Amino acid sequence: MIPNKKLLVFVSSTYKDLKTERQAAVEAILKAGHIPAGMELFSAGSESQMETIRRWIDDSDIYMLILGGRYGSVEKSTSLSYTELEYDYANQQGKPAFSVVITDEAIDKKVKSDGKDAIETEYPKELKFFREKVLSKTSSFFTDHRDIKLAVHETLADYQRRMKFTGWVSGKDVTDPTPLLDEIAHLREEREKLLKQLATVASPSKTIRQPQWNDEELRQVALILQGIELTTDVFSSGKKETYDLLNILTGLSDTLITGVTNQINAQRHENFLYFNACPKLELHELAAIEKVAGVRWTRYRLTNKGKALVAYMERLKSKPDKKAANEEKSDESHSSESESKPAPATKKPVRKRKAAD
Repeated sequence: MIPNKKLLVFVSSTYKDLKTERQAAVEAILKAGHIPAGMELFSAGSESQMETIRRWIDDSDIYMLILGGRYGSVEKSTSLSYTELEYDYANQQGKPAFSVVITDEAIDKKVKSDGKDAIETEYPKELKFFREKVLSKTSSFFTDHRDIKLAVHETLADYQRRMKFTGWVSGKDVTDPTPLLDEIAHLREEREKLLKQLATVASPSKTIRQPQWNDEELRQVALILQGIELTTDVFSSGKKETYDLLNILTGLSDTLITGVTNQINAQRHENFLYFNACPKLELHELAAIEKVAGVRWTRYRLTNKGKALVAYMERLKSKPDKKAANEEKSDESHSSESESKPAPATKKPVRKRKAAD
């Protein structure tokens, strides 16, 4: 906690009829170790005056109103007195505020000593309404200046216990921030250097390389898919035919790359791929299911490994026949199985054999 923190208290009131009361409030604020502020030296009725008052209220920690028997000068555009405008503004800004309101007994005394200048003759209804509004919030009554001093001491002490204020302090009570600011600037420079070094080191890894599969690995997967047979009538007008999974993958690769879904209105061949072919492709990490945001259906699509296998099969198709034949002989010599090299893919699945009746 900062020692010797002082509160700035803005004192608002009409001027001519409450000079003694204002002086009592100022003395009490100073005696409590705080700073009084007020605009009694300004002439009423100036628009620039109100802007200045608002800035002072904004900078103040607490707002205090002394309400006597007069309403005060009225601002033309609002038909409210400058004192009421100050009061309303402080409340609108959420400033901690309290008021001391003159008693009828004290008004009678002022009339006897000061005459009609102590009471409101031009705006009595406005003063009555303002008084009722003030008394509905934190307020107390005063008969003489001693009541005002007591209200200041009690209220400021209570507010300090219950609230946290920004307050004002002398420069000598504040630690010189220069060394701390220098250290912050130094740390900021070091941080920038480290970020640049990190960016330089991390930049090569920004592009995440996908796993690579060599031709032998892809060939082995292709042989496995050749041995998986599926029977369906979706490609032959109701007549059941049998296809191996490799030919389904390569023949319908465009569809599988785009993705097939389990939507209700999906085409028959899409349903076949989604429910029959793709789950088997998924076992070999060639296809994966994914959720689509905002809808209830899901989608199967080829993985990078699945796309690599399709590309491998396309490369085989593009090789000369002689070279392909040599590769087939080499495959047979390295394989213990009697299966032949995968057949080139076509634009649609190639029938393997008729389904048994």
